[in-house]
Amino acid sequence: MRNLKLLKCLSSVELQSPGSPQCFSVRTDTGSLLISSQFSITEYDPPTGQVLNEVSLTSEDYLPEDGQGVVVGIQDLPDQESVCVATSRGDVVLYNLSTNQLECVGTVDSGLTAMSWSPDQEVVVFCTGQETIILMTKDFEPITEVDIHQNEFGEGKFITVGWGKKETQFHGSEGKQAAQKKAPAVPWDDRRPRITWRGDGQLFAVSAICPQTGARKVRVWNRECVLQATSEAVNGLEQPLCWKPSGSLIASSQRHPNKHSVVFMEKNGLLHGDFTLPFAKEKVKELLWNSDSSVLAVWLEDMNPGEDGKRNTYIQLWTVGNYHWYLKQSLHFGNDPLKAPACLCWDPEKPLRLHLLTRAWASYTYDWGWCTDRSPGDDSQDNANVAVIDGDKVLVTTFRQCVVPPPMCSYELQLPAAVNMVTFHSQPQRTNELAALTADSRLHIYGRDQEGVLAMRLLLWLKEDVFVAVAGGDGLNQSSLLFLKPAETEGSDNRLEIRYRYYSPILLFSVLCFIVSVASNVSSFVVYDEFLLLTTHAHTCRCLHLATMSLKDLKAALSSEATQNDESTRRVERGSRIVTVVPQDTRLILQMPRGNLETIHHRALVLAQLRKWLDDLKFRDAFECMRKLRINLNLIYDHNPKVFLENVETFLNQIDSINNVNLFLTELKEDDTTKTMYPNPASAACQSASASGADGKKKVDTICDALRSAMETLDPLKFCLCILTSHVRKTTPELEIALQKVHELRVNPPSEKNAVSAEEALKYLLFLVNVNELYEHSLGTYDFDLVLMVAEKSQKDPKEYLPFLNMLKTLEPNYQRYTIDKHLKRYKKALHHLSKCGEEHFTEVLNLVKDQRLYTEALQLYPAESQQYKMLSVAYAEHLVEQQQAEQAGLLLWRCGEMPRALQAFVSCTSWRHALAVAVHIPLPPEQLAQLARDLDCEEAISALIEGAAWEEALRLIYLYSRQDIAETHLKPALLEAHSNQLTFLESQKTLFTRHKNRLVVVREQKEKARLELLDAELYSEASSVLTGSRIGSKYSQSNSRISKALCKEIHSLLKALVLFQFDTLASSLQTNYSELLQLIEKGIPEIWQEGLQQGQTPITGPNSTANSIMASFQQPRPSAVPQQDAEILIRPKMRQSVKWKLCMLK
Repeated sequence: MRNLKLLKCLSSVELQSPGSPQCFSVRTDTGSLLISSQFSITEYDPPTGQVLNEVSLTSEDYLPEDGQGVVVGIQDLPDQESVCVATSRGDVVLYNLSTNQLECVGTVDSGLTAMSWSPDQEVVVFCTGQETIILMTKDFEPITEVDIHQNEFGEGKFITVGWGKKETQFHGSEGKQAAQKKAPAVPWDDRRPRITWRGDGQLFAVSAICPQTGARKVRVWNRECVLQATSEAVNGLEQPLCWKPSGSLIASSQRHPNKHSVVFMEKNGLLHGDFTLPFAKEKVKELLWNSDSSVLAVWLEDMNPGEDGKRNTYIQLWTVGNYHWYLKQSLHFGNDPLKAPACLCWDPEKPLRLHLLTRAWASYTYDWGWCTDRSPGDDSQDNANVAVIDGDKVLVTTFRQCVVPPPMCSYELQLPAAVNMVTFHSQPQRTNELAALTADSRLHIYGRDQEGVLAMRLLLWLKEDVFVAVAGGDGLNQSSLLFLKPAETEGSDNRLEIRYRYYSPILLFSVLCFIVSVASNVSSFVVYDEFLLLTTHAHTCRCLHLATMSLKDLKAALSSEATQNDESTRRVERGSRIVTVVPQDTRLILQMPRGNLETIHHRALVLAQLRKWLDDLKFRDAFECMRKLRINLNLIYDHNPKVFLENVETFLNQIDSINNVNLFLTELKEDDTTKTMYPNPASAACQSASASGADGKKKVDTICDALRSAMETLDPLKFCLCILTSHVRKTTPELEIALQKVHELRVNPPSEKNAVSAEEALKYLLFLVNVNELYEHSLGTYDFDLVLMVAEKSQKDPKEYLPFLNMLKTLEPNYQRYTIDKHLKRYKKALHHLSKCGEEHFTEVLNLVKDQRLYTEALQLYPAESQQYKMLSVAYAEHLVEQQQAEQAGLLLWRCGEMPRALQAFVSCTSWRHALAVAVHIPLPPEQLAQLARDLDCEEAISALIEGAAWEEALRLIYLYSRQDIAETHLKPALLEAHSNQLTFLESQKTLFTRHKNRLVVVREQKEKARLELLDAELYSEASSVLTGSRIGSKYSQSNSRISKALCKEIHSLLKALVLFQFDTLASSLQTNYSELLQLIEKGIPEIWQEGLQQGQTPITGPNSTANSIMASFQQPRPSAVPQQDAEILIRPKMRQSVKWKLCMLK
């Protein structure tokens, strides 16, 4: 779907040479033109407009001086630094370009009618006046001479298989008589033979007039001049002949009674395809393929002269795609004989360069380029139009609505003349309008009906009524830039006039199609939004984010290979080219070499569009696109977790599909897709999933809880299955809760018409969870009907579960639930239910507690005054002694009244204060007590110890001196006050730590942003921020030392005292709060003291440094310099793990 656009037209002034050009050749090493006329050979350089060499052919009598001589062929021979010329008189002349000497290397008495060198210039073919073919080497040594007209078909003669003769076949409405009639050559045929070589130089074809029929026939010969095939009789076959360089087709032209066609022959002489020329009253003078076989030039001339007796001349450029021939350019040279083309040829080195000489010696060099004319809009109003020129039609395809393979289209525009250029309006909201420049220099604007008269090369529709164009200048190597606006004079409606004209040397004006290529392997490209999309000769399609890349980065990206999970690269079919991108969509249209179209969704375009939709809260559009293109649905949350959680209800309302919500929930994973699968090129602008986990909650659990809460608020009956999915998909599946909801549906079936039944809910759960696993969890609901429902869906034999269920039904309810929980290994629940079964089952309780070590849970189930509580305490103390926790065991034994055993426990762990207190409480005999007691304390000492929080020493003295009244009046109130103060202090430290940590994160983000904007990074010094925060919060800094050192001992002592006086609930809350604070600090240490914070980087300077290296070192992110006296602040602290402060007996 590409058009040919004229990039540059180099025209020269008319040369002052006698005669007129007859043929010419391009000198490959210099690009100059070697022109032969009826008088001389001239070497002319088009860029400079100078004649480099000129030699007369009449002075040596190679041509007559009366100007009637004819040069039948000219060829540049780079290896010999010469040019070979063949004349109609039969002379073959070599002109040495270095010495300017002429040499006649041979003469044919009968004269020469044609000359053609092989592509490798190893052999040359001549056609003589006697209608023979002479084959010579490059040194002009004869190889063979044969007659052009042979009676035999050739070595490739067809084999008849008995299917009948052609004369007996159907020949249409005109009948067999017309089929058997052989028409002679057309009257305007010059009756000269034509020679053309195949691209590999192994075959050549000769077209000549048959003496018997008077019609043209084409014969194919091999390199040894052995006839291979003869063409079938083709009525109306004309003189042009050109073999396609990269194919097996030979192009010629054929005149029909009602049409004029360009026909193609195979090497066996049979016709193989054709296309019809748009005119019926012209004759084809020549056909020329360019060197890469992509363009066929057709040189035409009117058959009948006009009223002034002059003929119009045209040159058309045709291309083929998807078996359809397109007329891309039509050049009209008018009816002036002097301005008509005299000879024409393609450049052998540059495929899209066309050289032309007029009869008046004017030289034109046209440089063409391939371009896809697409609408430039980037909004949803743009239809992604692509215009294809096809003669006097413009084929427009709107890729937003449909992908139509060429040559079909969405609609076509019929114009009164052949179209040479197309451009779309560049103003937003109007990019679907287009303008077409026709060969008669008229500008047709569709939507405005404005026309203008101007011959132009490049065209851009800039504004409402402003066009910018490029036209040829007055002098050599000069172009002009034109600004066109509607004429202001009266009576000039629908006409454009030149308002401004600027001249510049060889102005190349780029119109969205031609830019400076940054890589030699780029085959096509298009700029869309912030992306540069291009295809390469390595059969890849790259999508590069221009907003984050410099030219240097762009070159590096194109020269490097794509990495894993690189969204910018994908493989495409060999030879694919970009046609267009559908704006505000994910579709990229590619055209294959054979012409068909393919639509792909490039991953980079898809992700960019998804990010836009998610930013605009268009969850439905994003979800449908992700589901269709198999993008991981986790990106909906990972792109911006905070925004998603704030708009959960919006997400549910837009999706509005139970299946889609379930699909989203089932695809959830803990991985952050913005860091693994789909890294964002501009990742600094969006929040990642890891940043949302400050509360320590896992990602899947967060999403499931948020969605379930919203669904229960919106419509719990409608989202029943989704709610079940949210329970099952949690990190630790909540199968019991899900089964309980199924149970509720069974007990209280909903009355709504479309509500989910218990049977449907259970069937859905079985789809999510293994049926055997679900059976085990259904037992945990203690609902035997539900258990039977699940069991029936499992693969279990009824003989396996029915006896067990029947046995359970015979048990007392609490003991029944205990049996189920024990079977499911839910020992804490089993203990809870067993404790309600009475004293007769206490032995089982004690065994269960000992087996599963559920001492703390068991103590909470019995009153402190009960015998069961005492027995459990003794069992727990025995366990603690085994675990080398004799002091805690002594506290338990002391609390439950087992004084001797408590004293033994305290003595074993050398807790002398507790031991003396218990010894007095027993009491021990004086002599034994004297061994334990050393000092006596007074009441003031006990009060001082209580005020100083020396709880153990105060307790020892209280019992040493039998002052239990002080424990009630002083010790217990002091314990409660100390507990309250510690909780308040811990909460304040937690808040202060979180605030300072968050502030540090903000400071670092501001510093990074300032660095990216090339501001002074020292203004946002990370170290100074840390120091400032530490100085402002000096109390916080001092308290940190308390948290990590002395506070552990204080809290440990306070916990033991609280437990002793049966303040277990208060002790447990204090232990939990302090543990959470320590975990928060430990988790925050890596975030605050990051790796490399204390290692500064010094800019690279010195005599061996360069400006670039110094600038690079300054631009690298690095921590700022820190004063020596504050250096210890940047050293990461270590948590003291060796301090044992927790009490195992507390929950």
